[in-house]
Parts: sequence; C-alpha cells; structure tokens
Amino acid sequence: MSDKIAVFLAPGCEEIEALTVVDILYRASIPCDTVSVAEGREVTSSHKVTVVADKHVSEVDFDAYSMLVLPGGLPGTPNLHACAPLMDAVHAFAAAGKPLSAICAAPSIFAEEGLLKGVRATSNPGFQHVLAEQGADLVADEPVVVDGNFTTSQGMGTAIDFALEIVRRYKGDDEVERLKRGVVYWDRA
Repeated sequence: MSDKIAVFLAPGCEEIEALTVVDILYRASIPCDTVSVAEGREVTSSHKVTVVADKHVSEVDFDAYSMLVLPGGLPGTPNLHACAPLMDAVHAFAAAGKPLSAICAAPSIFAEEGLLKGVRATSNPGFQHVLAEQGADLVADEPVVVDGNFTTSQGMGTAIDFALEIVRRYKGDDEVERLKRGVVYWDRA
C-alpha cells in the first residue's frame, strides 16, 4: 500500500485545516493529493480563498491512498458529506481498517455515517453533541484524539497538532520532533 494521502476540498471548507495538513505532509516527504469535490478543480473556501486542487474526485483511484483527510468548515462539511464517491470510500476505508482523519466539524460526518460508535473522538465544540448522540466516546478536552484508524481534531487552532499526528502514524516521534523544530512549533505546557 502506498503512503499517499488524499486531502479533500469542498466548497466552503476551512482552508487552514486543509492546507496545514498539506504543508506538514510536504515537509515530512509524505505524498499528498488535494482532491476537489466541487464542480471543477477550483475550490473556494469559507473565507473566499480559492485553491486549485491536484485532482477532481471523479479522477481519483481511492485504492492509491492510504489515508483520507476531511477538513471542516461550513458549508464545507455538509458539501463533503454530500459527495457520494467520497462517502463510499470512507465506508470502504473504515471496513478495511485504513486510516481516516477529520478535523473541526468533519468528524461529525464519520459519526453520522455510524463509524464512531465506541470510538474515542473529538470535534469542534459546536459538533461534539453529534459525536455523542451517535455513540462516539467523546473526548471534549483534547486537541487531537487518535483511536485505531481514526484521527479527529477540534479546529483551525489545532490544525498543526492534527497534521503532526498524521505524520506520527507514518514516520514516528522523531520525525514529529524534527518538524516541530523546523516550523518553530511551541509545545503548550
């Protein structure tokens, strides 16, 4: 299996949550594609920043990826959730035990799809009730939660932590520490 990761971009996504992951993966030499679920490859974020994705979802071979990453944002999260090919892939990844990651509102997609029952997870505080109602083991006070093949995080302010946990899965603690030094990341005490 490839170590390539797909980061999905929907109209109205939170650009920092998406692009922080892309940036940190690049620094860790982990291959990554940005994938648009918009009409074309251009995606405009919730803050009116337009990004040109590497691929459109119609061009994607999901088997080429080892992880799917869903950034949050509104209306980005419901736009991701409305993408049938992506939801099919999310279910296939979950069934195969392949890594799935989501930040901010996007963990609610996994919850609403019935994938977080009994899984320790977090999300943006405004969406934590969705996780709890759908049977997740809600962890409200941690910036990032890793449980099995799921990595979830709370929002834009936790995007670096989220991206570093994705790197940790692939390259371990030493690479995370190298990246922290490289981006002048200050651990919170």
